[in-house]
Amino acid sequence: MSHQGAALQSYNNELVKCIEDLCSKRDELHRQTLVEEEEKQKLQSEIRSLTERLAKVNESLAKKMAARNEYDKTIAETEAAYMKILETSQTLLNSVKGSINHMDGGKRHENEYRA
Repeated sequence: MSHQGAALQSYNNELVKCIEDLCSKRDELHRQTLVEEEEKQKLQSEIRSLTERLAKVNESLAKKMAARNEYDKTIAETEAAYMKILETSQTLLNSVKGSINHMDGGKRHENEYRA
């Protein structure tokens, strides 16, 4: 019987050691889980912060693009109006030159009749 008692004691000691090992592994896993949970919280906080910054940048870009489009529109309208002014100025210049030539031509005819 003492042999069985010794075997039982040996099994008991091994079982206690296995349980202690399992507890140790569980504790280490729990420690790692806590570290990773903390890292997860930090990352989620960074994501929130970056998401807010991204939204602000997108909003700023949208405003700037709208302003740029307004500049483009104003420039195009101004250039078109300027071209019309140039065309009108050319037409006016041609008209004035024609009138001057017509008046000068009439004076030549008058001078020709007087001579």
